[in-house]
Amino acid sequence: MSYHKLTRDQIARRVAQDIPEGSYVNLGIGLPTKIASYLPADKDVFLHSENGLLAFGPPPAAGEEDPELINAGKEYVTMLEGGCFFHHGDSFAMMRGGHLDICVLGAFQIAANGDLANWHTGAPDAIPSVGGAMDLAVGAKKVFVTTDHVTKKGEPKIVAELTYPATGQKCVDRIYTDLCIIDVVPEGLKVIEKVEGLSFEELQRLTGATLIDATQGQG
Repeated sequence: MSYHKLTRDQIARRVAQDIPEGSYVNLGIGLPTKIASYLPADKDVFLHSENGLLAFGPPPAAGEEDPELINAGKEYVTMLEGGCFFHHGDSFAMMRGGHLDICVLGAFQIAANGDLANWHTGAPDAIPSVGGAMDLAVGAKKVFVTTDHVTKKGEPKIVAELTYPATGQKCVDRIYTDLCIIDVVPEGLKVIEKVEGLSFEELQRLTGATLIDATQGQG
């Protein structure tokens, strides 16, 4: 039976569905920033950006960009009613002080125990870019990760143990890939959702760590 991988926008839309009303949420650079476009207008979610924004909204319409309103990924954003901006030192105090309910980050690797590597591959020619990832990984109450399930070379991104430098240890709570959703629980990696047509056996073959099937007959 064939299956189709989720697009980056489909992943972002799926994560948006899981963000509770009233949450304070940081969206990391890259795919996570797309989530802002899929949060319902009638849901109060307070988006935080490490460069000093709180309660910002989706990207502006073409021609309405404000060069002073950008997120940490240097993308234009809008401000919602009551939103504000401030010094990045205050922003990092929010991150480190446990004031964020959720942060959504990208990843190079995620280990079976929830360790995260997303700032450096360790390659001699790689340019490390940690930004606020370490602060977010340990400071947010929950860490969601969005990523492709495998690399462009077909190597698993979900592994038994990290081989890249760690961003945070035992910090990941949920993984959203283009193939499935996995909860990181004390028992291990629990698959709670997968794309239609994908067998658990095939998903396991594409994963570098042991999975637990909790999809209840999906696919």
